[in-house]
Amino acid sequence: MPTLFRFIFILAAIAGIVYGSMVSLVTLVKPREREVTVRIPSERLNPPTP
Repeated sequence: MPTLFRFIFILAAIAGIVYGSMVSLVTLVKPREREVTVRIPSERLNPPTP
C-alpha cells in the first residue's frame, strides 16, 4: 500500500506543478496587441474561368 500512496503523491505533485505554472503564465505574461495583415493572392479571390 505505501507504493500506491507514493504514486498518488507524485501524481498530485506533478498536477500541482502544472497548475502553478499555468497560473503564473496567466498572471505574469501580458499579450502584445498588434495589427495583423494577411496577403491573399488574387487567384484565390478571382479564380480564372476556363
